[in-house]
Amino acid sequence: MADLNQLKQKYQPVLDVLAKEDATVQALDLQGDKLHLRATVVSEASKNHVWDAIKSVDPNFSDLAHEITVAQGEQTYTVKAGDNLSKISKIFYGDSNQYSKIAQANNLADPDKIKVGQSLRIPAA
Repeated sequence: MADLNQLKQKYQPVLDVLAKEDATVQALDLQGDKLHLRATVVSEASKNHVWDAIKSVDPNFSDLAHEITVAQGEQTYTVKAGDNLSKISKIFYGDSNQYSKIAQANNLADPDKIKVGQSLRIPAA
């Protein structure tokens, strides 16, 4: 019988990437002898980062049942220390040059002037 804590420990690098990518984890439990992971990420780029982490832990991921989905539609994002629109654009669109979409959606006259704690609308890709 598989051990939940051992599997969580094995896949900790994946859980770390999910946290870094601002993913929402809906399930992390044992299904039979596999770790069941269900999460929603903010973009296809984030999904690819999670997928890369899974493959780096175990290329066959034979002891992991995962459901990683991308959030649909417009989203919101709360600005953190060190953020800029290019960095946020890279997270949501996989391309730092798409920052103008975020600036326009939030009526930002100067895209360089965002504040920690500010809530931004992120248009669907």
